[in-house]
Order: sequence, then C-alpha cells, then structure tokens
Amino acid sequence: MKACLCKTFGPPSSLTVEEIPEPAPAAGEITVRVKACALNFFDTLIIQGKYQYKPDMPFSPSAEFAGVVETAGPDVTGFQPGDRVMGYIRWGAAREKVVVREQDLVRLPDGVSFDIAAGLTVTYGTTLHAFRDRAKLKPGETVAVLGASGGVGQAAVEIAALMGAKVIACASSEDKLAFARSLGAELTVDYSSAPLKETLKDLTGGKGVDVVYDPVGGELSEQALRATAWEGRFLVIGFAAGDIPKIPLNIVMLKGCDVCGVFWGEAASRDPDGHRANMAQLLEWVEQGKLKPHVHGTYPLEDISTALEELAARRVRGKVILRP
Repeated sequence: MKACLCKTFGPPSSLTVEEIPEPAPAAGEITVRVKACALNFFDTLIIQGKYQYKPDMPFSPSAEFAGVVETAGPDVTGFQPGDRVMGYIRWGAAREKVVVREQDLVRLPDGVSFDIAAGLTVTYGTTLHAFRDRAKLKPGETVAVLGASGGVGQAAVEIAALMGAKVIACASSEDKLAFARSLGAELTVDYSSAPLKETLKDLTGGKGVDVVYDPVGGELSEQALRATAWEGRFLVIGFAAGDIPKIPLNIVMLKGCDVCGVFWGEAASRDPDGHRANMAQLLEWVEQGKLKPHVHGTYPLEDISTALEELAARRVRGKVILRP
C-alpha cells in the first residue's frame, strides 16, 4: 500500500510517498481503508520535530481520517467490515490503510461525506469541547474568536453561532473577516489596524466579551484577556503566532475570570464517552445542514508537500483534505 513517510525531520519537501507492507490488526484493533484524511497546522510542525509529539521514524503525518472498515481483529465487537467510520490518531493517517484501536473510531452516518468527516474531528472536536465542556457557553453570550479564518477559528465561529452566541470574529485582514462573516460572525475586528482590547470593549458597550477563543497566542492574548467581561472565560487553544504569552495574573484576579486550558486530545482520551457525545452532536449538525465545514482544497497523497506548504504559509481557509 502507499504511504507518505517522514524519515527525517525537515520541510514538507522532505516527505516521500512509498509502498509499504499492509498492516494487520491485533486484538481490539481494526484496519480501515482511508478514503480521506485531513491535515492541520500542527502537521507542519510534527514533520520538523517542533511539536509536542515526536513519533519514531518513519511515520506518516495526519491525525484524522474517514474510511471503511476492512478487517476487524479479535475481540472487536462494535464494528464489522464495510462500516463507514471516522477517527483520530495523533499521527499516521496519510496512507491507504491504518490500524487503529476500536475505541478510536466513531460510526459515520451515510449522509456525511468522507471528505467532510475526515476534517471534522480535530478542529470541530476541539471547539465543541472548548465551548461546551470548558467554557459552559450559554445562548446570548458574546464570543471573541481570534484567528477567525483559520482551521480552528472557522470552527469556532460556526459552532459559537450554532450554540446561540454573538460572535465577534478577529483576524488580520478584511478578506479574512469577510470569510468569517460568511460563516456567521455578527461583528469583526481587524487587529492589524485596530487595537484589539479597545475595539472589543467598544463593540460590547464597555462590558467586555464573555468568552475569548484564542488559538493564536503571542501579543494578542493579553489584549484579549483584558477585554473579557466580569467572570469571563479565556480559552487557551494554541499558539499559532509562535510565542507563548506570559499573562499577568492580576488581570485574572481583578476580572474574576477563568483561564481555561483546552487540551482536546488528552480530554478525548480521558473521557471517551464525552468525546463520542460531542462527535455525535457534530455529525447531527452536519446531517441537518446546520454545520457546513469549508474544505479549502483536496489533494492526492502524492501532493501532500504542496498541501502542507499551503498550511505553513497561512493561505488556508478551512480544511485541507488528502485522498489516499
């Protein structure tokens, strides 16, 4: 079978696509023929050895996928060959077949395409966990989304709006903000030309925002935290800017606000029932047409380097999908 392999840490151009032996499932494992898998920004880091996970060489990038069960190993009770499934593994999905644990799979309804399902787990799963489980977001609250046109930013705009929140999309250009408005953002902030803290305060009549969704980090984090309302919630999603900010804790004290870490992968592992419930909600929204994830582009496996370069250059809006 074909697989994209990272044999040495480096840029996307260092990846190769090769034939490797087909895998066989052990007890409790399932072989899935991958119909589509998704790339995320962290895939550009993991192949350079700059991410929190450092797999043994050689490995395949891509953490999320959708496909069809091909073979079920001993002790598998929930799936059988032919079942449509989607799943999450920390890396390894950029290949024609993957072997995964039974608990890592979610059944995929017939009404959801493989392309959409492949890109649903990480960004949308992270976001629903952040809003539902960590922030306890309520209808009518105001949410500021930083990096609103990126992968998780897009998901945050869509899901916050679906949950009944008033969304303020924050990004670095007008075209990115126009994209966020098309996803359901009511208000926008171009933080390349306007001060983030003061603008968020103005847009909320001086009250501040109830929830900040921050996948960016860097200098924007403190500005956004200072714009939270009394007893607001600041969601730490990631650090796309590259810098991990140091937050003055007196701000947290004076606002009576919460800073909430969102480590979705660990949460899904520790609370698999909660993860499956969130995925069921996302799939239901997709089937109902309420959630329409945007696919930036689809690529054959052989073009994975091009796809990763698009992600690294921050030219992507929505999900990047590979079709092995």
